[in-house]
Amino acid sequence: MGKRTDGIAVRKAYMTDVDAIRRLVMTHAERQRMLPRSLRQIYDNLRNFYVGVNGQGEVVGCGALQVSWKDLAEVKAIAIRSDVQGKGLGRSLVETCLAEAAELKVPRVFVLSFVPEFFEKLGFHRIDKNDLPHKVWTECVDCPLFPECGETALAIEIPLTDATRV
Repeated sequence: MGKRTDGIAVRKAYMTDVDAIRRLVMTHAERQRMLPRSLRQIYDNLRNFYVGVNGQGEVVGCGALQVSWKDLAEVKAIAIRSDVQGKGLGRSLVETCLAEAAELKVPRVFVLSFVPEFFEKLGFHRIDKNDLPHKVWTECVDCPLFPECGETALAIEIPLTDATRV
């Protein structure tokens, strides 16, 4: 297990976590706090996901880092179960994704969010969606809300230390 926050450990997702990830995502999608993801999308991208697991072994949060281009990655699908919100798990999941971006030497990470204030607290700043490369929109084309989903684009620069530049 990786980083711990208030008794919840963050780790890479397993195949056995897919249903729990989908439930978390769809709960937030129903509340219009994120876009829905199909089971296929979750399975196709499972290697990108991290989960927060409580002491009973339940998945109570999730998030993913998707590499988009040679110098750009996206934080996606940050979803936290309502009974553990406000305890730092969302921050831990985002920080874990950003740490992976640094390990991969990706200098910039963006997010598309209906809750931009959360990401601004973590150092992200608002950007114009049109400044993102077209490759980013490949998933959006299949979305029922495309082209006007209402998500806000934000980005953060990843400081690449000498250790991460090697």
